[in-house]
Amino acid sequence: MQRRHFSLAGLTLAFSLSAGTALAQTKWDLAAAYPASNFHSENLVQFANDVDKATGGKLKITVHANASLFKAPEIKRAVQGGQAQAGEIILANFQNEWQIYGADGLPFLADSYDEAMKLYRAQKPMIEKKLAEQGMVMLYAVAWPPQGIYSKKPINSAADLKGVKWRAYSPATARIADLVGAQPVTVQAAEFSQALATGVVDTTMTSGATGVDSKLYEHLKYYYDMQAWLPKNMVIVNKRAFDALDKASQEAVLKAAASAETRGLAASQRVNAESKEKLKANGMQVLVPSAQLKADMKKIGDTMLKEWLEKAGPDGKALVDAFQR
Repeated sequence: MQRRHFSLAGLTLAFSLSAGTALAQTKWDLAAAYPASNFHSENLVQFANDVDKATGGKLKITVHANASLFKAPEIKRAVQGGQAQAGEIILANFQNEWQIYGADGLPFLADSYDEAMKLYRAQKPMIEKKLAEQGMVMLYAVAWPPQGIYSKKPINSAADLKGVKWRAYSPATARIADLVGAQPVTVQAAEFSQALATGVVDTTMTSGATGVDSKLYEHLKYYYDMQAWLPKNMVIVNKRAFDALDKASQEAVLKAAASAETRGLAASQRVNAESKEKLKANGMQVLVPSAQLKADMKKIGDTMLKEWLEKAGPDGKALVDAFQR
């Protein structure tokens, strides 16, 4: 009888310890919009692994890639409302909410990795303040490779884009379509291949990385390496979820985020070169834009910057001044 008593006591103790371990572990869902094979998604998984290791398993982050948890435009609101503790968003998608979010989607404002990082340094304090007001914390940001034009037919000037079915993924890409006389159709990354296969779109402006992810070479023949802008993906977390972590876990998350930002930038630069080679290997013509096309698109960039400054007001002027200093 005594032996049974000790056995029950042991079971109770074991159960209490396992329950305590379960209670001590925090789980976060991180919503992302791009395929698991995309370099941004791979970086997110590495970030989650780094956090797991640094916290000794106290914080487990599950990455939900390819818009499997929320679609790209829904992720920011989901994190803000706590439906997902964390998420990755493309900032340019949220320009209509606050113009500063869309600064890195303006054509030819920042058209190289160095310029994109300079713009990010000017943007960052403004974005951190805005996100804090919205109940979120920014963890890190990584630029996409430079954006170019994909097309079924040769494009020698902006006039050749008139009437094409143009895939837009942000207010800025929709505005470019308006200015060149194309028909803008909003299509997110997860639906891109299907939209091309069904003829919903036949032209777009996006990165070499997205071209490979979405196998654009199966539907389109030409890629013009415009190096027009480098939009950023940003990883955000619900402030209440972050504040609920103990101090050591918070520090682990921020340290892993800083590493992810550095690693992500290097990956973006590597993927930029690799993607163009993969497009060529799959039969796509990767071309330098003509002087006329470059000049036409630069003019559109100037128009869009002027319009953006009018909408963005003093915040926009302060940002552009800080960037151009």
